Amino acid sequence: MSLMLSIALWKVVTRLGESQILLPAAVLTALWFAWRDRSPRLAVVWLGGLVAATLITTASKVAFMGYGLGWAALDFTGVSGHAMFAAAIYPLTGVAISSAIAGLQAPRWWGLGLLVGAVLAMLVGYSRVVVEAHSWSEVVAGLLVGGAVTLWAARVKRAPPAQHSVWLPVAVCVWLGSALPTAPPSPTHGWVTQLALAISGRAEPYTRADLHAPRAAPADGAH
Repeated sequence: MSLMLSIALWKVVTRLGESQILLPAAVLTALWFAWRDRSPRLAVVWLGGLVAATLITTASKVAFMGYGLGWAALDFTGVSGHAMFAAAIYPLTGVAISSAIAGLQAPRWWGLGLLVGAVLAMLVGYSRVVVEAHSWSEVVAGLLVGGAVTLWAARVKRAPPAQHSVWLPVAVCVWLGSALPTAPPSPTHGWVTQLALAISGRAEPYTRADLHAPRAAPADGAH
């Protein structure tokens, strides 16, 4: 194996950003926060932010595929959904897992969980470039949108100390371990493409090739 991981391995890493794998993990984590905090506030704010980030990501993709609204200079065709979901979900899931194992809510466990989750999110984002699914600008946009959700939720309220409990780490690890090799490819890109075509009325979506295609020169005498 070369200094860089093989493409095959990066394709495994990139699956860690798929919505059908991450959203159940987010629900489990939200339930954990609601139970520890004896209040749904943190879970509601986090999941609400996730919904908002999903709408922003979807809107950016519809704008390009349906109307050709992109940024050729940055090779930007829409926010990376994989990077967004990873940055919005993994850090707080890491917080929940680390504090569940430790049985306390000391700041160092929040920091450790956030750090591990952020690193994993960045690996998912990098994998999107390696497998040629997204450009760097799209990945960075996804990480920023998802990271904003994490920061917004993390500032709401920290859960009080709780007893040791391993059900969350076990449940999340079992889910990720079982879903990663067995879950079918994410259908969300196809759904968003259909939505873009339905809204715009186009027969075919705009592509990255269209973004970089030279524009036709204006006709003589045109203003």
